[in-house]
Amino acid sequence: MVKLITISAIFFLQVAVAQTKTEKLDSLFQSAVNDGSFNGNVLIAEKGKVIYQKSFGYSDIKAKEKLTGKSVFELASVSKQFTAMGIVLLQKQGKLSYDDPISKFLPELSMYNDITIKNLLVHTGGLPDYMELMSQEENHDGFATNQTIIDLFVKKKPPVVFKPGEKHEYSNTGYALLASIIEKASGKSYGDYLAENIFKPLKMNDTRVYRRWFKPEKVKDVTKGYIYSDSLKRLVTPDEISKDYFTIYLDGIVGDGMVNSTTNDLLLWDQALYTDKLVNKQDKELIFSSYPTQSGKATNYGFGWKVSTSSLYGKIASHSGGWSGYVTYIARYLDRNCTIIILQNAMNQNTKIPQAEIRNILFEPIYKADKKKMEEIVGIYKTEKGNERELLFEKGKLYTKLNAEQKLELIPISENKFLADGYQPEVFYEFVAENNKISKYIVTQPELSVRSEAVKIK
Repeated sequence: MVKLITISAIFFLQVAVAQTKTEKLDSLFQSAVNDGSFNGNVLIAEKGKVIYQKSFGYSDIKAKEKLTGKSVFELASVSKQFTAMGIVLLQKQGKLSYDDPISKFLPELSMYNDITIKNLLVHTGGLPDYMELMSQEENHDGFATNQTIIDLFVKKKPPVVFKPGEKHEYSNTGYALLASIIEKASGKSYGDYLAENIFKPLKMNDTRVYRRWFKPEKVKDVTKGYIYSDSLKRLVTPDEISKDYFTIYLDGIVGDGMVNSTTNDLLLWDQALYTDKLVNKQDKELIFSSYPTQSGKATNYGFGWKVSTSSLYGKIASHSGGWSGYVTYIARYLDRNCTIIILQNAMNQNTKIPQAEIRNILFEPIYKADKKKMEEIVGIYKTEKGNERELLFEKGKLYTKLNAEQKLELIPISENKFLADGYQPEVFYEFVAENNKISKYIVTQPELSVRSEAVKIK
């Protein structure tokens, strides 16, 4: 009986904690809706179980159609993880190698023979941005496609921005070419290959490659993407601005975007990545590794995922996206099996992804700092370079002020040591006291062997 009571008490305590998180998350998003910074769907899960899921705002503003859990959003650059998985699956099927030069599948691009498929996966290829090249062209009739990109590179033969592997620079060009490589290696369209090898096996029934202007289809529950018009002072769809609007012209291009999905389907995708349904442990180690440049500098990018490791939260794989009115985000806290999925379909000057606020609700701090001691840290510090840096204490949190508009939270991990939130590689602040008063802080970035000091001046 005693054992039963203890188990029940633990169960009810866990439920109470979950409810508290849910309430805090709801308050966070209600506030975001009220200040006009959020219109979309959110799903947050722990160990695959949804602890918070809600829809805010409209799928179609004019028709006053509200968003639901079934609403379909364009994922923008969150699509890149599916493109990368397509390449991984083709490698497993023996149809390509990561070290293959891209010219093996795209012979027209033989002038870039030193660039490999892996270079494109991890953004170390050095190819210039296709959108910038297209902006220089006068003829924008019809729709641009992946073949348009290839033809443009053949025509212009632009030099690489850097030698393959020399640097890391985020590249939409690279992922568009990866989609073309998927088509050449598989003999199927990009959309069909992903559907047959990823979406259908995982029962992601509401996920597809969809290009609303290039190839209109009747897609159930699809949302409209809205951007803010300064002239009209309201949210509009791109085609309300102009039929020649650049995102409409580029609507035929896949690989760097154009996967459409729901929060529920993305949770299926997330959870499948903890299993061997699609790929094995060795494949996942490749996907979720950070690949350094030739100089050894960390890129913090794997195969279609941004990858980081935190002293507080463990390993994190994430990606964001923004395109044609859509603002998207997925974060997977791999060591905790915690998932954050945010899909928005309205982009204005206030739109934001509150990932830090969500994380602070989900995860208890590993050290609860004394409020009085944190207040003693507040003040103006002078760095070794002579710059002044202000430290603030607001609403129970310590911040370092970066400029007039930006501040960075310092998260306590011990009595005198703090972690700068969001930096990769990690940055630590350690405060030193003399005669029982804070006199300076020491900033270290262990991974890069960086160390500096700042003295408190007032």
